[in-house]
Amino acid sequence: MRRHPRRGEAGHEVSEARNAANTAPTARRADVGRRIGVGLMYGLWKPRVLGAWRVPATGPAILAVNHSHMIDGPMVMGVAPRPTHFLIKKEAFVGPLDPFLLAIGQVKVDRTVADRTAITRALGVLDDGGVLGIFPEGTRGEGDFASLRAGLSYFAVRSGAPIVPVAVLGSTDRRGRLIKELPPLRSRVDVVFGDPFEAGDGSGRRTRKALDEATVRIQKQLSTHLENARRLTGR
Repeated sequence: MRRHPRRGEAGHEVSEARNAANTAPTARRADVGRRIGVGLMYGLWKPRVLGAWRVPATGPAILAVNHSHMIDGPMVMGVAPRPTHFLIKKEAFVGPLDPFLLAIGQVKVDRTVADRTAITRALGVLDDGGVLGIFPEGTRGEGDFASLRAGLSYFAVRSGAPIVPVAVLGSTDRRGRLIKELPPLRSRVDVVFGDPFEAGDGSGRRTRKALDEATVRIQKQLSTHLENARRLTGR
């Protein structure tokens, strides 16, 4: 039996509960993020969105996005047909960005440990029938899906949610004149959504071997989608 907390402990527990509730990634918060993303992405650049209809209209889904530039996540948030909760490294939650990202339903994750809070919140998004955005490469790189972390396969197999591959192309083609870290203003960025697919093998297994096998299947599907997206857009 759990002992009754002392007065100070009780206050601390109540405070923690309130903080957890205030930072929970709700659908309403993600919808606010999507509205902001729409205004910014279409206002600053010229997104060309292909295949958005492939994202399931209802139910849980995972958007697996290649990652080569800092605007990739906001771009997908702004052009996706449904509000999206992205798993974002805790290092991005600095200064005013910390409360802002939490307020728009994003999920802070510590990549150096098995972040149980982030895992619980991400699974909660899928359990509630929401859309979870993941950069399966774990960090910005070439954006070619060449090296995937196990997180994507875990969430897909654990939740049973379909994976929708997403290719963001053009964000690194040129540097802007005013802000070199960003693509030129009003330049075109292509976002190509692929066909959803199941990561598991249908057995329901969640063993390490099953996750490793799922990762191989996922990487093949994502790489194929990226090749098709490049061919389709001429990038």
